[in-house]
Amino acid sequence: MKKAVIGYIYCEKKLQRDEKIFLRLAKKNSIEMVMFNAFDNLDEEEIENEIKRCDIIFNNSAEEIAIELVKTIEELGGKVIDPSKIYYYIEDKWMFFLKCKENKIPTPETILLSESINTAVEQLKSFGKWPVVLKRVSGTRGEYVDKADNPNDARKVIKRFWEKGDDRLPIIAQELIHSPCYRVTVVGEKIVQTAVKNTKDWKATGEHSKTLEEFTIDDELEKIIKKVTKVSGISVCGIDFLKKDGKWVVLEVNAEPGFDFFENQREKLIEETLIFLKGKIKNRR
Repeated sequence: MKKAVIGYIYCEKKLQRDEKIFLRLAKKNSIEMVMFNAFDNLDEEEIENEIKRCDIIFNNSAEEIAIELVKTIEELGGKVIDPSKIYYYIEDKWMFFLKCKENKIPTPETILLSESINTAVEQLKSFGKWPVVLKRVSGTRGEYVDKADNPNDARKVIKRFWEKGDDRLPIIAQELIHSPCYRVTVVGEKIVQTAVKNTKDWKATGEHSKTLEEFTIDDELEKIIKKVTKVSGISVCGIDFLKKDGKWVVLEVNAEPGFDFFENQREKLIEETLIFLKGKIKNRR
């Protein structure tokens, strides 16, 4: 039987723990790995030759240059998990909110702000959810997320977002829900990990988060998870939930979820991912 060949996209100066585990477990599962490092200077011809060897390619980096590599590979005929379209649609926080609203998936109350700062402040006054959470429509690790207690604070936060980055990306406003952050990691349609993230700070994502413990998924949450995975179309994802008045609400969904919330489970999650990818190859052949 032909050996499965899986490409792997990462963006590091050298192999990190995830990459080393992927390589070791791939060997254990009779999988050949082809490594694509977005940090390197890969030319188009080299990429094209490498993707011809791959049955499927897994992207494990949210860096912008890695996403460009994903698009390049797709243009050259490669199949990537997860595809580039999710970064510009589902991972757009406003688009995800609209998708959830359309499919009756509960989320925090959210509005899209005008590019006119004066109009945006007036929108926030009408929204009336103080303190309010302000976020750029795209961003990782809790970057470009801040809280405003009043209109003056909001004006300062918006200006800072616009001055900080090269792009003046749209900003959304969400009601602040005081809740731990509940992360669910899904591979394929299988729930592979749960983790409660908490902090004394109001922000329980990104660098501000602290993993406390696993939690049990109830029937209500399981139904929402199935809806989110179907709507998002992301094969390997982390979904963040909050609790509002005792009910689950979806905060966001992310591709390239961290495998390191619990170090003693990292290998299990990576092996689940490899098994899922190998299964996708069998279905294509």
